[in-house]
Amino acid sequence: MGNRVAREDFEWVYTDQPHADRRKEILAKYPEIKSLMGPDPRLKWIVCMMVAVQFLAFYLVKDLDWKWVLFWTYAFGSCVNHSMTLAIHEISHNTAFGNVKAMRNRWFAIFANLPIGLPYSASFKRYHLDHHRYLGGDGVDVDIPTEFEGWFFCTRLRKFVWIILQPLFYAIRPLCINPKPISQLELINVAVQLSFNMALYWLWGAKPVVYMLAGSMLGMGLHPISGHFIAEHYMFLKGHETYSYYGSLNLLTFNVGYHNEHHDFPSIPGRRLPMVKKIAAEYYDDLPQYTSWFRVLYDFIMDDQLSPYSRVKRKLKGEVKLE
Repeated sequence: MGNRVAREDFEWVYTDQPHADRRKEILAKYPEIKSLMGPDPRLKWIVCMMVAVQFLAFYLVKDLDWKWVLFWTYAFGSCVNHSMTLAIHEISHNTAFGNVKAMRNRWFAIFANLPIGLPYSASFKRYHLDHHRYLGGDGVDVDIPTEFEGWFFCTRLRKFVWIILQPLFYAIRPLCINPKPISQLELINVAVQLSFNMALYWLWGAKPVVYMLAGSMLGMGLHPISGHFIAEHYMFLKGHETYSYYGSLNLLTFNVGYHNEHHDFPSIPGRRLPMVKKIAAEYYDDLPQYTSWFRVLYDFIMDDQLSPYSRVKRKLKGEVKLE
């Protein structure tokens, strides 16, 4: 567990990200893919159902023994809350109400944020669009680990700890890499979420609050679903910076595993991404891909060639327009 990873820096490249060129090529060959763009009318109803399920769970856990609160927190709450973060990811691309009703998407994301307990939906939107526009961009893409993460989490044991602490690093990374002025919508997001958390405590006590917050932290840490954090862009094979996952957990995660397809066509809702792969199969079938997020986590920890440094980075050229 003490072997140090061989990498001492990120994988610096001097080419543009591959997704824009592939998108143009695919659309030229298959223009019918444009018909897949636009909002998903089912998304808002699925999200409302998930919020209702968690509200019911808050009520049910209030009278359980603590051991059962913790059990259901990991076994159920963590799965639903991680899935909800990926619903917010979908909403950040305006797939709930469309681009013409952009603010409805922002308010709906704040609503979807309620059972997660941690106010992040408004900030996520701002930083996630930068991730798409400037994938791997030095000083812009906050999905890239910091220098400290790459330097310190360099053994198997430390990588294991790093995966457990993923929610913490995703929270503090923007402040280190690309801090932005706080927006009015972010303040509203915080105010609404804290008010909800206090109301939940006042109504039903501490157990639902622990179930909510611990479920979010555990679901985004050492959890099979959190394998997508590593699977999406960590360089398991040299020269490849985005990877897709085609396993069954896509059913719980709005098809976020179709990640090459998503970066090629971010305006296509997750429900329709399998259709992109089907139409343009020759562009995706031969790309590196996964069928197990659990195996991704295991391989990342145990492979001494992999670490937080295993990411493609690039110096951005020209004008950078941030959200």
